[in-house]
Amino acid sequence: MENYRCVTSVQEIQQYIGDAAVVAFDYETAPNEPYRMEEKAALDPQKNHMTGCSFSVKEHTGIYVPVAHRVGENIELTSFLQFLRTFLTDKCIVKVAHNIAFESAISCQQDIIIQPPVYDTICAAQMTLKSNYAFRKLADSGLKKLAEELCHERLPTFSDVTNGRHFDELDAQDMETIRYGCADSDFALRLYHIFNNWFDRFLPKHRYLVEEIESPAAVYLGLMKYNGVPVNADLMKVRQQEAEQQMQRIRNEITMLIGDISIGANCSTKAFKEYLYQTLQLPVMKVTASNREAADDATMILLKEWCDANRPELSPLFTLVQEYRKWSKIKSTYIDGYLKFRNAATGRIHPDFFALSTETGRMNCRNPNLQNCPRKSNDPIGVRNFIQASENHLILSLDFSQIELRVGAFYCRDKTMMETYQNGGDIHAATTSVIFGCTYAETQNKHRPEYKEQRTIAKNVNFGTFYGLFPKGLQSTLKFKAGVEKSIPECEEIIRNLKAGYPALTVWQNETKMIAKQKLYTETWLGRRRYLPNIRSDNWGLQSFAERCALNTPIQGTAADILKLAIVRILEGLPSRPWLRPILQIHDELTFLIPKDRLQEAVAFVKGCMEQQPFPEFDLPLVAEASAGESFGNLEELEE
Repeated sequence: MENYRCVTSVQEIQQYIGDAAVVAFDYETAPNEPYRMEEKAALDPQKNHMTGCSFSVKEHTGIYVPVAHRVGENIELTSFLQFLRTFLTDKCIVKVAHNIAFESAISCQQDIIIQPPVYDTICAAQMTLKSNYAFRKLADSGLKKLAEELCHERLPTFSDVTNGRHFDELDAQDMETIRYGCADSDFALRLYHIFNNWFDRFLPKHRYLVEEIESPAAVYLGLMKYNGVPVNADLMKVRQQEAEQQMQRIRNEITMLIGDISIGANCSTKAFKEYLYQTLQLPVMKVTASNREAADDATMILLKEWCDANRPELSPLFTLVQEYRKWSKIKSTYIDGYLKFRNAATGRIHPDFFALSTETGRMNCRNPNLQNCPRKSNDPIGVRNFIQASENHLILSLDFSQIELRVGAFYCRDKTMMETYQNGGDIHAATTSVIFGCTYAETQNKHRPEYKEQRTIAKNVNFGTFYGLFPKGLQSTLKFKAGVEKSIPECEEIIRNLKAGYPALTVWQNETKMIAKQKLYTETWLGRRRYLPNIRSDNWGLQSFAERCALNTPIQGTAADILKLAIVRILEGLPSRPWLRPILQIHDELTFLIPKDRLQEAVAFVKGCMEQQPFPEFDLPLVAEASAGESFGNLEELEE
């Protein structure tokens, strides 16, 4: 039987917690007055407030502390917040929560930055196996689902308890309110013990990852969620009109060529495909997974090339289609999509960040996905300029330079690669040298006729070097991503030269695939595991994909771990730097909002956190390149 009770004084809280080294906690929230009628406002840190807080130090027990209930007695707010700040920043207490990113964002309302040690049971859930070869997904990691599955108890739903009311409208001293509030902390504590027992028995390295990396990183994600990304809505609306005008112009030009055929928002309607393949009788260059005629961007390029040679009068159509699709994506994804998620309370975008939604441990972002901001080279309207610093502030961004290539060199221990990085050299020049047989000095001569093309090829080769290059895949990459035409024999020679120039690369690749085939999994350096049962498949396609994952995961996953280790260091330095506000994480890049007069101080601190040796065995230098500006699209690289 659970022993749950309500307390309304700090003294009672302290008596219950005592000298416990592990304490689970949880917040209950309700919408602020202007947003009482808005759906899900109770979950929005910019539109809600803390209604109550629960703690549990022993399974089947818990206390509920009412903070802002409209019915019943609440704790005195000032003294409670003083206690909460001390508790959440205590370096000797493990603070356990289920989805600590949410608790982190709510704590920010009181200018409290939760400090490690912390433990997020939703992270722990995703680092445990659901079946022999599959880790739990986020959808399998809800508290109520886990309580029923692992603790064999059914918890009441929020709607069961509230019956259409907000949580602050419940009587603070009612036993149903207390039971609901306390259960979240109690079951988080139970899951803490269940998962740690599982880790200790089956995957000890995953316990280290949860405790030292993933849980503190989740706190950081909550900070980014709370801070939000400042945007210039007026500029977005101007660009919205420009995009609509461009799309209308292109639609008119396409209609002049093909007549009144519906092309839809993306030139991929059934009517348009029938026009291409039935009316015009164009050859089928690609098919979809369901064996239908493809009409993706690569197909449009191939059809244009065929028409250039065979039906030149049709070539302009495919140029227009590509242009139309580009503007359609810009409008739907980067303008309409961003405006849709602009928060009415702050005028900022507060996306959802996820630390464990990818197989390799890389973070991702939704609602909206700000990680897919187009690069300047493919951004005709300046989407990145939508992200604009507030007055007297700057956007500061620090980006790991070639971190995956450095991690790859660390893994394969190739002498040329290692020396290039240890001596501060240019890896693209080194690769140009090995695949084209020229000297390192020649590769850096920008006046050579071959310089641009060879360097472009070397760059594209480098980003696929460790993951297994195939001639046909390299040919396609060079053609569609770099605009460089190479025959299959030429691609074969490039790969042959690459392997000869970096001899340790092939040895590492073969050994890594062999070990993965024996174990049926691959790992990052710190032990993040990915199961690959298909690596023994008789189906060549499934086996080949698994082999690429066996090579990709140690490198991309270790790079992700290194970034998260830097985030943990930054998190620990934020309480003394309240002016340094994390707002974005894009791949290998961390972005902040800072006052203009704090630029040098911010760069020195973040750079120091990122360039620190991530673990004792890593013997290559890490380089974080800093840039700053008043908008994300106009960042200027800062000199050392």
